[in-house]
Amino acid sequence: MALLIKSAINYCHLTTRAKHLIVPQLTAAFTARSPYSTKSSVAAMLEHEVVPDVIAVAPSDKIQVSYPNGVIVDMGNELTPTQVKDEPSVTWSADPNALYTLCMTDPDAPSRKEHTYREWHHWLVGNIPGNDITKGETLSEYVGSGPPPETGLHRYVFLAYKQPSKLNFDEPRLTNRSAEKREKFSIAKFALKYNLGNPVAGNFYQAQYDDYVPLLYKQLGA
Repeated sequence: MALLIKSAINYCHLTTRAKHLIVPQLTAAFTARSPYSTKSSVAAMLEHEVVPDVIAVAPSDKIQVSYPNGVIVDMGNELTPTQVKDEPSVTWSADPNALYTLCMTDPDAPSRKEHTYREWHHWLVGNIPGNDITKGETLSEYVGSGPPPETGLHRYVFLAYKQPSKLNFDEPRLTNRSAEKREKFSIAKFALKYNLGNPVAGNFYQAQYDDYVPLLYKQLGA
């Protein structure tokens, strides 16, 4: 009987130890499935004043933005111009039967304090079926971040809008080889012009000058 009790106690100790070993590993594995934080997009956009500087109402859904080098955009995290120089992959919870407009814009041009060129838009794509950017109509090709030196952090905001229907955009088509016609843009006015309503999803990061910026200026002919 004593041997049986001892065996039972040992079993309990082993079981408890196994739980302590396995449960944290399972929890870590589950957490690792999504690199994005659980921070509310509404709270983050209010905290960093994306509302009201860019839009009046923050979207509740989050756009997932990841760059080819593995860097992600996560509600105001700080990235570098070098990290975001290439066009990212962008997804959000979209109706596959609907069309969307996607915009990336900087309200802090040339700086957050002196934003005389607000907004400088970096990317604009319309008539996107679901969230397949490759099948959308590119109005402005992607240009990475190029904050001037000594202007501090700039906010770079991604917004997705659900369109009422397919739209005929009366906008200039801009390449990523010129900086012309990108400044003094307003995504809020653009949305009003095309009856897009409030954004359905969003995200943003912050960046300041680094050594890549002069290369970008050269690309843009600036």
